[in-house]
Amino acid sequence: MVSAHKPHDVIAEERPDGSMILRSAHGMEAPAARTLDWLDRWAEETPRSVFLAERSGPGWRELRYREARDRARAVAGSLLDRGIGPDRPVMVISGNGVDHGILSLASQMIGAPVVPVAEQYALVPEARKHLDDIGARVEPGLVFADDGEKFGPALERAVFDGAEKAASIRAGNWTTFESLEAGGGDISSAADRVGPRTVAKILFTSGSTSKPKGVLTTHGMMCANQEQVAAVLPFLAARPPVIVDWLPWNHVFGSSFNMNLILRHGGGMRIDAGKPTKPLIGATLENLRMVSGTLAFNVPAGFAMLRDAMRDDAKLREVYFRDLDMVMYAGASLPGDVFDDLLEMAREVKGEEPLVTSSWGLTETAPAHLLQHEPPDGSGRVGVPLPGAELKLVPVDGDNRWEAFARGPNVFGGYHRDPDGTAGAFDAGGWFRSGDAMRLVDPADPSRGLAFDGRLGEEFKLASGVWVRAAALRLDLLRRLGGLAADVVICGADRAEIGLLVFPGPEAGSTRADDRGGILVGVDLEAAVADSLAGQTGGPSRRAARALVMAAPPSMAEGEITAKGNLNFGKVRSLRAEIVERLYAGGPGVVEL
Repeated sequence: MVSAHKPHDVIAEERPDGSMILRSAHGMEAPAARTLDWLDRWAEETPRSVFLAERSGPGWRELRYREARDRARAVAGSLLDRGIGPDRPVMVISGNGVDHGILSLASQMIGAPVVPVAEQYALVPEARKHLDDIGARVEPGLVFADDGEKFGPALERAVFDGAEKAASIRAGNWTTFESLEAGGGDISSAADRVGPRTVAKILFTSGSTSKPKGVLTTHGMMCANQEQVAAVLPFLAARPPVIVDWLPWNHVFGSSFNMNLILRHGGGMRIDAGKPTKPLIGATLENLRMVSGTLAFNVPAGFAMLRDAMRDDAKLREVYFRDLDMVMYAGASLPGDVFDDLLEMAREVKGEEPLVTSSWGLTETAPAHLLQHEPPDGSGRVGVPLPGAELKLVPVDGDNRWEAFARGPNVFGGYHRDPDGTAGAFDAGGWFRSGDAMRLVDPADPSRGLAFDGRLGEEFKLASGVWVRAAALRLDLLRRLGGLAADVVICGADRAEIGLLVFPGPEAGSTRADDRGGILVGVDLEAAVADSLAGQTGGPSRRAARALVMAAPPSMAEGEITAKGNLNFGKVRSLRAEIVERLYAGGPGVVEL
Protein backbone atom coordinates (compact mmCIF):
# COMPACT_ATOMS: atom_id res chain seq x y z
CA MET A 1 0.00 0.00 0.00
CA VAL A 2 1.34 3.42 -0.89
CA SER A 3 1.76 5.87 1.96
CA ALA A 4 0.34 9.33 2.60
CA HIS A 5 -0.13 11.75 5.45
CA LYS A 6 -2.63 10.91 8.17
CA PRO A 7 -6.12 12.44 7.87
CA HIS A 8 -6.05 13.85 11.41
CA ASP A 9 -3.44 16.43 10.42
CA VAL A 10 -6.05 19.15 9.90
CA ILE A 11 -6.52 22.41 11.81
CA ALA A 12 -10.14 23.49 12.38
CA GLU A 13 -10.95 27.05 13.42
CA GLU A 14 -14.52 27.77 14.53
CA ARG A 15 -15.60 31.39 14.10
CA PRO A 16 -18.17 33.44 16.03
CA ASP A 17 -20.44 33.72 12.98
CA GLY A 18 -20.85 29.93 12.92
CA SER A 19 -18.49 29.32 10.03
CA MET A 20 -15.48 27.05 10.21
CA ILE A 21 -12.05 27.28 8.55
CA LEU A 22 -10.19 24.07 7.72
CA ARG A 23 -6.47 24.03 6.93
CA SER A 24 -3.84 21.35 6.53
CA ALA A 25 -1.26 21.14 9.32
CA HIS A 26 1.35 20.24 6.69
CA GLY A 27 3.47 22.56 4.62
CA MET A 28 4.57 22.23 1.03
CA GLU A 29 7.73 22.89 -0.93
CA ALA A 30 8.10 26.20 -2.75
CA PRO A 31 6.49 25.73 -6.17
CA ALA A 32 8.17 26.31 -9.51
CA ALA A 33 7.65 29.76 -10.99
CA ARG A 34 6.28 28.40 -14.25
CA THR A 35 5.31 25.05 -15.72
CA LEU A 36 8.15 25.14 -18.24
CA ASP A 37 10.70 24.93 -15.41
CA TRP A 38 9.62 21.31 -15.06
CA LEU A 39 10.11 20.69 -18.76
CA ASP A 40 13.59 22.22 -18.67
CA ARG A 41 14.52 20.05 -15.70
CA TRP A 42 13.56 16.73 -17.26
CA ALA A 43 14.97 17.69 -20.66
CA GLU A 44 18.36 17.87 -18.94
CA GLU A 45 18.03 15.11 -16.30
CA THR A 46 16.08 12.44 -18.23
CA PRO A 47 16.21 13.55 -21.89
CA ARG A 48 15.35 10.12 -23.30
CA SER A 49 12.33 9.44 -21.08
CA VAL A 50 8.98 9.37 -22.86
CA PHE A 51 6.84 12.38 -21.96
CA LEU A 52 3.88 12.11 -24.39
CA ALA A 53 2.82 9.31 -26.71
CA GLU A 54 -0.15 8.64 -28.98
CA ARG A 55 -1.12 5.62 -31.04
CA SER A 56 0.39 5.29 -34.50
CA GLY A 57 -0.73 2.11 -36.24
CA PRO A 58 0.07 -0.92 -34.09
CA GLY A 59 2.50 1.06 -31.92
CA TRP A 60 3.05 4.49 -30.41
CA ARG A 61 4.37 7.82 -31.62
CA GLU A 62 6.57 8.86 -28.70
CA LEU A 63 7.83 12.30 -27.70
CA ARG A 64 10.76 12.32 -25.28
CA TYR A 65 11.56 15.12 -22.87
CA ARG A 66 14.47 16.80 -24.65
CA GLU A 67 12.72 16.52 -28.00
CA ALA A 68 9.57 17.99 -26.46
CA ARG A 69 11.51 20.95 -25.09
CA ASP A 70 13.35 21.59 -28.35
CA ARG A 71 10.28 21.28 -30.56
CA ALA A 72 8.22 23.48 -28.25
CA ARG A 73 10.94 26.14 -28.37
CA ALA A 74 10.91 26.07 -32.17
CA VAL A 75 7.12 26.44 -32.31
CA ALA A 76 7.30 29.21 -29.70
CA GLY A 77 9.63 31.15 -32.00
CA SER A 78 7.19 30.78 -34.89
CA LEU A 79 4.31 31.95 -32.71
CA LEU A 80 6.26 34.94 -31.49
CA ASP A 81 7.09 35.94 -35.08
CA ARG A 82 3.35 35.92 -35.79
CA GLY A 83 2.56 38.29 -32.96
CA ILE A 84 1.09 35.60 -30.69
CA GLY A 85 1.26 36.69 -27.06
CA PRO A 86 -0.76 37.61 -23.96
CA ASP A 87 -3.45 39.44 -25.97
CA ARG A 88 -3.47 37.09 -28.97
CA PRO A 89 -3.93 33.57 -27.58
CA VAL A 90 -3.79 30.19 -29.29
CA MET A 91 -7.10 28.32 -29.57
CA VAL A 92 -7.20 24.52 -30.02
CA ILE A 93 -10.44 23.05 -31.35
CA SER A 94 -9.41 19.37 -31.64
CA GLY A 95 -8.77 16.83 -28.91
CA ASN A 96 -5.72 15.51 -27.10
CA GLY A 97 -2.61 14.76 -29.12
CA VAL A 98 1.17 15.09 -29.26
CA ASP A 99 1.04 18.17 -31.51
CA HIS A 100 -1.59 19.74 -29.26
CA GLY A 101 0.78 19.17 -26.34
CA ILE A 102 3.75 20.76 -28.13
CA LEU A 103 1.64 23.78 -29.12
CA SER A 104 0.41 24.24 -25.55
CA LEU A 105 3.94 24.18 -24.16
CA ALA A 106 5.14 26.55 -26.87
CA SER A 107 2.38 29.03 -26.06
CA GLN A 108 3.19 28.91 -22.35
CA MET A 109 6.87 29.53 -23.10
CA ILE A 110 6.11 32.99 -24.50
CA GLY A 111 3.26 33.98 -22.19
CA ALA A 112 0.48 33.32 -24.70
CA PRO A 113 -2.62 31.70 -23.18
CA VAL A 114 -3.76 28.48 -24.81
CA VAL A 115 -7.53 28.02 -25.06
CA PRO A 116 -8.52 24.36 -25.56
CA VAL A 117 -12.21 23.86 -26.32
CA ALA A 118 -14.35 20.75 -26.60
CA GLU A 119 -13.96 19.18 -30.02
CA GLN A 120 -17.70 18.51 -30.10
CA TYR A 121 -18.23 22.24 -30.56
CA ALA A 122 -16.29 22.01 -33.83
CA LEU A 123 -17.55 18.66 -35.08
CA VAL A 124 -21.29 18.93 -34.36
CA PRO A 125 -22.69 21.50 -36.81
CA GLU A 126 -25.52 22.54 -34.52
CA ALA A 127 -23.06 23.17 -31.68
CA ARG A 128 -20.73 25.48 -33.60
CA LYS A 129 -22.53 28.52 -32.22
CA HIS A 130 -20.77 27.71 -28.92
CA LEU A 131 -17.45 27.73 -30.78
CA ASP A 132 -18.39 31.13 -32.21
CA ASP A 133 -19.18 32.45 -28.75
CA ILE A 134 -15.85 31.37 -27.26
CA GLY A 135 -13.92 32.55 -30.32
CA ALA A 136 -15.50 36.00 -30.12
CA ARG A 137 -14.67 36.25 -26.43
CA VAL A 138 -10.98 35.29 -26.67
CA GLU A 139 -10.11 36.62 -30.16
CA PRO A 140 -7.34 34.09 -30.92
CA GLY A 141 -4.35 34.92 -33.04
CA LEU A 142 -4.00 31.29 -34.16
CA VAL A 143 -6.50 28.43 -34.28
CA PHE A 144 -5.24 24.82 -34.45
CA ALA A 145 -6.87 21.50 -35.31
CA ASP A 146 -5.10 18.18 -35.77
CA ASP A 147 -6.98 17.33 -38.99
CA GLY A 148 -7.58 20.19 -41.44
CA GLU A 149 -10.20 18.29 -43.41
CA LYS A 150 -12.18 16.95 -40.49
CA PHE A 151 -12.19 20.32 -38.73
CA GLY A 152 -12.24 22.43 -41.89
CA PRO A 153 -15.86 23.64 -41.56
CA ALA A 154 -15.09 24.86 -38.03
CA LEU A 155 -11.83 26.57 -39.06
CA GLU A 156 -13.74 28.41 -41.77
CA ARG A 157 -16.15 30.04 -39.31
CA ALA A 158 -16.34 33.80 -39.73
CA VAL A 159 -15.34 34.30 -36.10
CA PHE A 160 -11.82 33.11 -37.03
CA ASP A 161 -11.37 35.40 -40.05
CA GLY A 162 -8.73 37.42 -38.21
CA ALA A 163 -6.77 34.38 -37.02
CA GLU A 164 -4.20 32.16 -38.69
CA LYS A 165 -5.36 28.55 -39.04
CA ALA A 166 -3.02 25.60 -38.59
CA ALA A 167 -3.39 21.83 -38.88
CA SER A 168 -1.18 18.76 -38.51
CA ILE A 169 -2.56 16.68 -41.39
CA ARG A 170 -4.60 17.43 -44.49
CA ALA A 171 -3.81 21.09 -43.96
CA GLY A 172 -5.13 22.23 -47.34
CA ASN A 173 -5.08 26.02 -47.25
CA TRP A 174 -4.06 26.08 -43.60
CA THR A 175 -0.60 26.52 -42.11
CA THR A 176 1.05 23.15 -41.54
CA PHE A 177 2.21 22.22 -38.08
CA GLU A 178 5.49 21.18 -39.67
CA SER A 179 6.06 24.77 -40.79
CA LEU A 180 5.46 26.00 -37.24
CA GLU A 181 8.13 23.57 -36.05
CA ALA A 182 10.60 25.06 -38.51
CA GLY A 183 11.17 27.69 -35.87
CA GLY A 184 11.44 31.43 -35.67
CA GLY A 185 13.27 34.12 -33.78
CA ASP A 186 14.79 34.24 -30.31
CA ILE A 187 12.21 33.67 -27.56
CA SER A 188 14.43 34.44 -24.55
CA SER A 189 13.04 37.94 -23.84
CA ALA A 190 9.42 36.74 -23.99
CA ALA A 191 10.23 33.65 -21.93
CA ASP A 192 11.95 35.75 -19.24
CA ARG A 193 8.72 37.72 -18.76
CA VAL A 194 6.75 34.57 -17.95
CA GLY A 195 6.19 34.11 -14.22
CA PRO A 196 3.66 32.93 -11.63
CA ARG A 197 1.11 35.62 -12.57
CA THR A 198 1.27 34.92 -16.30
CA VAL A 199 -1.91 33.38 -17.72
CA ALA A 200 -1.06 29.94 -19.11
CA LYS A 201 -4.55 28.81 -20.11
CA ILE A 202 -8.09 30.05 -20.41
CA LEU A 203 -10.24 27.06 -19.47
CA PHE A 204 -13.97 27.36 -19.91
CA THR A 205 -16.28 25.98 -17.23
CA SER A 206 -18.79 23.31 -18.22
CA GLY A 207 -21.81 25.61 -18.10
CA SER A 208 -23.97 23.09 -16.23
CA THR A 209 -25.52 25.80 -14.02
CA SER A 210 -24.67 29.01 -15.92
CA LYS A 211 -23.07 30.26 -19.14
CA PRO A 212 -19.50 28.89 -19.50
CA LYS A 213 -16.93 31.28 -18.06
CA GLY A 214 -13.28 31.58 -19.10
CA VAL A 215 -11.11 30.87 -16.07
CA LEU A 216 -7.78 32.70 -16.21
CA THR A 217 -5.41 29.93 -15.16
CA THR A 218 -1.92 31.13 -14.25
CA HIS A 219 1.42 29.35 -14.06
CA GLY A 220 1.41 30.08 -10.34
CA MET A 221 -1.96 28.38 -9.77
CA MET A 222 -0.93 25.22 -11.59
CA CYS A 223 2.55 25.02 -10.08
CA ALA A 224 1.24 25.54 -6.55
CA ASN A 225 -1.43 22.89 -7.04
CA GLN A 226 1.08 20.27 -8.10
CA GLU A 227 3.28 21.04 -5.11
CA GLN A 228 0.24 20.71 -2.84
CA VAL A 229 -0.53 17.28 -4.28
CA ALA A 230 3.11 16.17 -4.09
CA ALA A 231 3.17 17.04 -0.37
CA VAL A 232 0.41 14.57 0.50
CA LEU A 233 1.21 11.83 -2.03
CA PRO A 234 4.93 11.26 -1.42
CA PHE A 235 4.95 7.99 -3.37
CA LEU A 236 4.83 10.09 -6.55
CA ALA A 237 8.51 10.87 -6.02
CA ALA A 238 9.48 7.20 -5.78
CA ARG A 239 9.24 6.57 -9.52
CA PRO A 240 8.08 8.62 -12.51
CA PRO A 241 4.33 8.12 -12.90
CA VAL A 242 2.86 6.59 -16.06
CA ILE A 243 -0.75 7.01 -17.14
CA VAL A 244 -2.95 5.91 -20.04
CA ASP A 245 -5.43 8.73 -20.14
CA TRP A 246 -8.42 9.85 -22.22
CA LEU A 247 -9.65 12.77 -20.09
CA PRO A 248 -9.96 15.80 -22.40
CA TRP A 249 -7.54 18.71 -22.20
CA ASN A 250 -10.32 21.27 -22.51
CA HIS A 251 -11.33 20.20 -19.00
CA VAL A 252 -9.32 21.00 -15.89
CA PHE A 253 -9.03 17.38 -14.67
CA GLY A 254 -7.32 16.05 -17.79
CA SER A 255 -5.44 19.26 -18.57
CA SER A 256 -4.25 21.03 -15.45
CA PHE A 257 -4.24 18.07 -13.07
CA ASN A 258 -3.17 15.03 -15.09
CA MET A 259 -0.87 16.68 -17.62
CA ASN A 260 0.87 18.82 -15.02
CA LEU A 261 1.25 15.92 -12.60
CA ILE A 262 3.15 14.03 -15.28
CA LEU A 263 5.24 17.09 -16.13
CA ARG A 264 5.96 17.89 -12.46
CA HIS A 265 7.28 14.38 -11.75
CA GLY A 266 9.02 13.60 -15.06
CA GLY A 267 6.52 10.89 -15.94
CA GLY A 268 4.90 9.69 -19.14
CA MET A 269 1.39 10.13 -20.55
CA ARG A 270 0.03 7.68 -23.11
CA ILE A 271 -2.82 9.54 -24.82
CA ASP A 272 -5.85 7.30 -25.10
CA ALA A 273 -8.12 8.05 -28.06
CA GLY A 274 -10.83 5.90 -26.53
CA LYS A 275 -13.55 6.95 -24.10
CA PRO A 276 -15.89 5.22 -21.65
CA THR A 277 -18.65 4.83 -24.24
CA LYS A 278 -19.74 1.68 -26.05
CA PRO A 279 -18.35 2.76 -29.46
CA LEU A 280 -14.93 3.80 -28.06
CA ILE A 281 -14.24 1.65 -25.01
CA GLY A 282 -12.59 -0.96 -27.25
CA ALA A 283 -9.75 1.45 -28.09
CA THR A 284 -9.19 2.13 -24.40
CA LEU A 285 -9.04 -1.59 -23.58
CA GLU A 286 -6.52 -2.18 -26.37
CA ASN A 287 -4.28 0.59 -25.04
CA LEU A 288 -4.53 -0.69 -21.47
CA ARG A 289 -3.43 -4.16 -22.57
CA MET A 290 -0.25 -2.57 -23.98
CA VAL A 291 0.86 -0.28 -21.14
CA SER A 292 0.90 -0.83 -17.39
CA GLY A 293 0.27 2.51 -15.71
CA THR A 294 1.16 3.52 -12.18
CA LEU A 295 -1.83 5.85 -11.81
CA ALA A 296 -5.37 5.57 -13.17
CA PHE A 297 -7.73 8.52 -13.57
CA ASN A 298 -11.31 8.18 -14.71
CA VAL A 299 -14.94 9.01 -14.09
CA PRO A 300 -17.02 6.42 -12.18
CA ALA A 301 -18.79 5.24 -15.35
CA GLY A 302 -15.39 4.61 -16.93
CA PHE A 303 -14.16 2.54 -14.00
CA ALA A 304 -17.41 0.53 -14.10
CA MET A 305 -16.87 -0.31 -17.79
CA LEU A 306 -13.25 -1.30 -17.10
CA ARG A 307 -14.33 -3.49 -14.19
CA ASP A 308 -16.84 -5.28 -16.40
CA ALA A 309 -14.22 -5.87 -19.12
CA MET A 310 -11.57 -7.10 -16.68
CA ARG A 311 -13.86 -9.74 -15.17
CA ASP A 312 -13.38 -11.94 -18.25
CA ASP A 313 -9.94 -10.74 -19.38
CA ALA A 314 -7.07 -12.02 -17.25
CA LYS A 315 -4.40 -10.31 -19.38
CA LEU A 316 -6.10 -6.94 -19.03
CA ARG A 317 -6.35 -7.39 -15.24
CA GLU A 318 -2.68 -8.32 -14.98
CA VAL A 319 -1.38 -5.41 -17.05
CA TYR A 320 -3.74 -2.90 -15.47
CA PHE A 321 -2.96 -3.68 -11.84
CA ARG A 322 0.67 -4.87 -12.05
CA ASP A 323 2.27 -1.48 -11.36
CA LEU A 324 -0.76 0.47 -10.14
CA ASP A 325 -0.20 2.73 -7.11
CA MET A 326 -3.36 4.86 -7.17
CA VAL A 327 -6.87 4.98 -8.61
CA MET A 328 -8.54 8.41 -8.62
CA TYR A 329 -12.12 9.13 -9.65
CA ALA A 330 -13.96 12.42 -9.95
CA GLY A 331 -17.27 13.82 -11.16
CA ALA A 332 -19.45 11.57 -8.97
CA SER A 333 -19.19 8.93 -6.27
CA LEU A 334 -17.69 5.59 -7.23
CA PRO A 335 -20.39 2.91 -6.73
CA GLY A 336 -19.63 0.60 -3.83
CA ASP A 337 -19.62 -2.57 -5.92
CA VAL A 338 -17.11 -1.07 -8.40
CA PHE A 339 -14.94 0.13 -5.50
CA ASP A 340 -14.90 -3.33 -3.92
CA ASP A 341 -14.35 -5.20 -7.19
CA LEU A 342 -11.35 -3.06 -8.17
CA LEU A 343 -9.68 -3.70 -4.82
CA GLU A 344 -10.35 -7.44 -5.06
CA MET A 345 -8.85 -7.61 -8.55
CA ALA A 346 -5.79 -5.64 -7.40
CA ARG A 347 -5.21 -8.02 -4.49
CA GLU A 348 -5.49 -10.96 -6.88
CA VAL A 349 -2.87 -9.53 -9.27
CA LYS A 350 -0.31 -7.87 -7.00
CA GLY A 351 -1.16 -9.00 -3.49
CA GLU A 352 -1.98 -5.51 -2.21
CA GLU A 353 -4.39 -2.67 -2.82
CA PRO A 354 -3.67 0.59 -4.59
CA LEU A 355 -4.85 3.81 -3.00
CA VAL A 356 -8.40 4.37 -4.26
CA THR A 357 -9.24 8.00 -3.73
CA SER A 358 -11.03 11.10 -4.89
CA SER A 359 -10.65 14.84 -4.79
CA TRP A 360 -12.75 18.00 -4.86
CA GLY A 361 -12.19 21.18 -6.75
CA LEU A 362 -13.30 23.22 -9.71
CA THR A 363 -11.79 24.84 -12.77
CA GLU A 364 -11.30 27.90 -10.57
CA THR A 365 -9.12 25.96 -8.08
CA ALA A 366 -6.66 24.52 -10.65
CA PRO A 367 -8.37 22.00 -9.75
CA ALA A 368 -7.54 20.04 -6.56
CA HIS A 369 -8.42 21.79 -3.29
CA LEU A 370 -9.38 18.79 -1.16
CA LEU A 371 -7.95 15.32 -1.51
CA GLN A 372 -8.77 12.03 0.17
CA HIS A 373 -5.16 10.94 0.60
CA GLU A 374 -5.74 8.07 3.03
CA PRO A 375 -7.39 4.74 2.17
CA PRO A 376 -11.12 5.42 2.71
CA ASP A 377 -13.53 2.96 4.31
CA GLY A 378 -15.81 3.28 1.29
CA SER A 379 -16.71 5.45 -1.68
CA GLY A 380 -17.90 9.05 -1.67
CA ARG A 381 -15.49 11.10 0.41
CA VAL A 382 -13.61 14.08 -1.05
CA GLY A 383 -11.06 14.51 1.71
CA VAL A 384 -9.40 17.38 3.51
CA PRO A 385 -7.66 20.60 2.42
CA LEU A 386 -4.33 20.26 0.68
CA PRO A 387 -1.33 22.09 2.21
CA GLY A 388 -1.69 25.80 1.58
CA ALA A 389 -5.37 25.45 0.69
CA GLU A 390 -8.04 26.80 3.00
CA LEU A 391 -11.70 25.83 3.08
CA LYS A 392 -14.35 27.98 4.73
CA LEU A 393 -17.55 26.16 5.65
CA VAL A 394 -20.62 28.35 6.05
CA PRO A 395 -23.71 26.65 7.53
CA VAL A 396 -26.78 26.28 5.36
CA ASP A 397 -30.16 24.72 6.07
CA GLY A 398 -30.12 21.63 8.24
CA ASP A 399 -27.59 20.10 10.59
CA ASN A 400 -24.08 19.36 9.32
CA ARG A 401 -24.60 20.99 5.93
CA TRP A 402 -22.20 23.65 4.76
CA GLU A 403 -21.46 25.79 1.74
CA ALA A 404 -17.81 25.53 0.66
CA PHE A 405 -15.63 28.60 0.02
CA ALA A 406 -12.02 28.25 -1.17
CA ARG A 407 -8.85 30.29 -0.77
CA GLY A 408 -5.22 29.52 -1.53
CA PRO A 409 -2.39 29.85 -4.08
CA ASN A 410 -4.22 27.47 -6.42
CA VAL A 411 -7.39 29.62 -6.57
CA PHE A 412 -7.95 31.86 -9.58
CA GLY A 413 -8.18 35.65 -9.57
CA GLY A 414 -10.86 36.24 -12.16
CA TYR A 415 -12.73 35.34 -15.33
CA HIS A 416 -11.72 36.41 -18.82
CA ARG A 417 -13.32 39.74 -19.75
CA ASP A 418 -16.07 39.27 -17.16
CA PRO A 419 -15.73 41.79 -14.31
CA ASP A 420 -19.27 41.23 -13.07
CA GLY A 421 -18.80 37.46 -12.97
CA THR A 422 -15.48 37.89 -11.20
CA ALA A 423 -16.96 40.23 -8.58
CA GLY A 424 -19.80 37.80 -7.90
CA ALA A 425 -17.44 34.85 -7.53
CA PHE A 426 -15.89 36.09 -4.27
CA ASP A 427 -17.27 37.13 -0.90
CA ALA A 428 -16.16 40.24 1.00
CA GLY A 429 -13.23 38.35 2.51
CA GLY A 430 -11.85 37.23 -0.85
CA TRP A 431 -13.08 33.65 -0.57
CA PHE A 432 -14.20 31.95 -3.80
CA ARG A 433 -17.85 30.88 -3.67
CA SER A 434 -17.91 27.32 -4.97
CA GLY A 435 -21.68 26.89 -4.80
CA ASP A 436 -21.13 23.33 -3.54
CA ALA A 437 -22.55 21.86 -0.36
CA MET A 438 -20.47 19.66 1.94
CA ARG A 439 -21.08 17.60 5.04
CA LEU A 440 -18.53 16.57 7.63
CA VAL A 441 -17.98 12.83 7.73
CA ASP A 442 -17.86 13.15 11.54
CA PRO A 443 -19.29 16.47 12.85
CA ALA A 444 -17.37 15.98 16.09
CA ASP A 445 -14.05 15.56 14.27
CA PRO A 446 -13.51 17.71 11.13
CA SER A 447 -10.20 15.98 10.51
CA ARG A 448 -12.14 12.92 9.30
CA GLY A 449 -12.80 14.86 6.12
CA LEU A 450 -15.76 15.90 4.03
CA ALA A 451 -18.27 14.43 1.63
CA PHE A 452 -19.83 16.25 -1.31
CA ASP A 453 -23.52 17.02 -0.74
CA GLY A 454 -24.74 18.60 -3.97
CA ARG A 455 -24.76 21.84 -5.95
CA LEU A 456 -26.72 24.52 -4.12
CA GLY A 457 -27.66 26.13 -7.43
CA GLU A 458 -29.58 22.98 -8.40
CA GLU A 459 -31.78 23.04 -5.30
CA PHE A 460 -35.26 24.53 -5.12
CA LYS A 461 -38.30 24.88 -2.87
CA LEU A 462 -41.64 23.17 -3.23
CA ALA A 463 -44.81 25.23 -2.83
CA SER A 464 -44.78 24.17 0.82
CA GLY A 465 -41.47 26.02 1.31
CA VAL A 466 -39.53 22.78 1.83
CA TRP A 467 -36.15 22.56 0.10
CA VAL A 468 -35.44 19.77 -2.38
CA ARG A 469 -31.83 18.58 -2.36
CA ALA A 470 -31.80 17.71 -6.02
CA ALA A 471 -28.30 16.24 -6.34
CA ALA A 472 -28.74 13.53 -3.71
CA LEU A 473 -32.26 12.74 -4.90
CA ARG A 474 -31.10 12.44 -8.51
CA LEU A 475 -28.45 9.85 -7.57
CA ASP A 476 -31.02 7.83 -5.64
CA LEU A 477 -33.50 7.91 -8.53
CA LEU A 478 -30.83 6.91 -11.06
CA ARG A 479 -29.88 3.99 -8.85
CA ARG A 480 -33.50 2.85 -8.68
CA LEU A 481 -34.14 3.24 -12.41
CA GLY A 482 -30.95 1.45 -13.42
CA GLY A 483 -30.75 0.81 -17.16
CA LEU A 484 -34.14 2.40 -17.77
CA ALA A 485 -32.58 5.88 -17.42
CA ALA A 486 -29.48 7.44 -18.93
CA ASP A 487 -30.16 10.53 -16.81
CA VAL A 488 -33.00 12.41 -15.14
CA VAL A 489 -34.02 16.02 -14.58
CA ILE A 490 -35.84 16.86 -11.36
CA CYS A 491 -38.70 19.37 -11.54
CA GLY A 492 -41.02 20.91 -8.96
CA ALA A 493 -40.00 24.47 -8.09
CA ASP A 494 -43.03 26.17 -6.49
CA ARG A 495 -45.17 23.10 -7.10
CA ALA A 496 -46.71 20.71 -4.61
CA GLU A 497 -44.63 17.67 -5.55
CA ILE A 498 -41.55 16.52 -7.39
CA GLY A 499 -41.74 15.47 -11.02
CA LEU A 500 -39.17 13.69 -13.13
CA LEU A 501 -38.11 13.97 -16.77
CA VAL A 502 -36.40 10.70 -17.70
CA PHE A 503 -33.94 10.38 -20.59
CA PRO A 504 -34.21 6.69 -21.51
CA GLY A 505 -31.38 4.23 -21.05
CA PRO A 506 -30.66 0.95 -22.90
CA GLU A 507 -33.29 -1.08 -21.04
CA ALA A 508 -36.04 1.33 -22.05
CA GLY A 509 -35.57 0.26 -25.67
CA SER A 510 -36.80 -3.24 -24.85
CA THR A 511 -40.27 -1.90 -24.02
CA ARG A 512 -42.78 -0.78 -26.63
CA ALA A 513 -43.46 2.94 -26.66
CA ASP A 514 -44.47 5.60 -29.17
CA ASP A 515 -43.32 9.20 -29.53
CA ARG A 516 -46.19 11.54 -28.82
CA GLY A 517 -45.09 15.11 -29.01
CA GLY A 518 -41.65 14.61 -27.46
CA ILE A 519 -42.55 12.00 -24.84
CA LEU A 520 -42.61 8.21 -24.96
CA VAL A 521 -45.98 6.61 -24.28
CA GLY A 522 -46.32 2.89 -23.74
CA VAL A 523 -47.89 0.63 -21.13
CA ASP A 524 -44.81 -1.59 -20.71
CA LEU A 525 -42.42 1.36 -20.36
CA GLU A 526 -44.67 3.19 -17.90
CA ALA A 527 -45.07 0.02 -15.82
CA ALA A 528 -41.31 -0.53 -15.73
CA VAL A 529 -40.70 3.04 -14.53
CA ALA A 530 -43.45 2.73 -11.92
CA ASP A 531 -42.07 -0.57 -10.62
CA SER A 532 -38.53 0.84 -10.34
CA LEU A 533 -39.66 3.87 -8.35
CA ALA A 534 -42.26 2.09 -6.20
CA GLY A 535 -39.94 1.67 -3.23
CA GLN A 536 -39.26 5.36 -2.57
CA THR A 537 -39.60 6.54 0.99
CA GLY A 538 -39.74 9.91 2.74
CA GLY A 539 -41.85 13.02 2.39
CA PRO A 540 -42.70 15.08 -0.70
CA SER A 541 -39.21 16.64 -0.86
CA ARG A 542 -37.49 13.25 -0.97
CA ARG A 543 -39.44 11.30 -3.56
CA ALA A 544 -40.64 11.72 -7.13
CA ALA A 545 -44.42 11.71 -7.44
CA ARG A 546 -44.68 11.61 -11.25
CA ALA A 547 -42.49 10.97 -14.28
CA LEU A 548 -42.36 11.30 -18.07
CA VAL A 549 -39.92 9.60 -20.42
CA MET A 550 -38.36 11.84 -23.09
CA ALA A 551 -38.44 10.85 -26.75
CA ALA A 552 -35.57 13.12 -27.85
CA PRO A 553 -32.10 13.03 -26.26
CA PRO A 554 -30.62 16.18 -24.72
CA SER A 555 -29.22 18.57 -27.31
CA MET A 556 -25.67 19.89 -27.12
CA ALA A 557 -26.52 22.42 -29.82
CA GLU A 558 -29.24 23.93 -27.64
CA GLY A 559 -27.12 23.78 -24.50
CA GLU A 560 -29.06 20.98 -22.79
CA ILE A 561 -25.86 18.99 -22.47
CA THR A 562 -22.42 20.45 -21.76
CA ALA A 563 -19.10 19.67 -23.41
CA LYS A 564 -18.33 17.42 -20.42
CA GLY A 565 -21.48 15.40 -21.11
CA ASN A 566 -23.35 16.73 -18.08
CA LEU A 567 -26.95 17.84 -18.28
CA ASN A 568 -27.73 21.53 -17.90
CA PHE A 569 -30.83 20.94 -15.81
CA GLY A 570 -32.15 24.49 -16.00
CA LYS A 571 -31.79 24.58 -19.78
CA VAL A 572 -33.63 21.26 -20.15
CA ARG A 573 -36.55 22.51 -18.04
CA SER A 574 -36.62 25.80 -19.93
CA LEU A 575 -36.54 24.35 -23.45
CA ARG A 576 -39.03 21.62 -22.52
CA ALA A 577 -41.36 23.84 -20.52
CA GLU A 578 -44.39 22.54 -22.41
CA ILE A 579 -43.45 18.96 -21.49
CA VAL A 580 -43.02 19.98 -17.85
CA GLU A 581 -46.58 21.35 -17.93
CA ARG A 582 -47.80 18.02 -19.36
CA LEU A 583 -45.93 16.24 -16.56
CA TYR A 584 -48.04 18.03 -13.96
CA ALA A 585 -51.29 18.11 -15.93
CA GLY A 586 -51.38 14.34 -16.26
CA GLY A 587 -52.49 12.35 -19.26
CA PRO A 588 -50.83 9.90 -21.70
CA GLY A 589 -47.33 8.92 -20.73
CA VAL A 590 -47.40 10.39 -17.22
CA VAL A 591 -46.41 7.83 -14.60
CA GLU A 592 -48.04 8.73 -11.30
CA LEU A 593 -46.27 7.17 -8.34
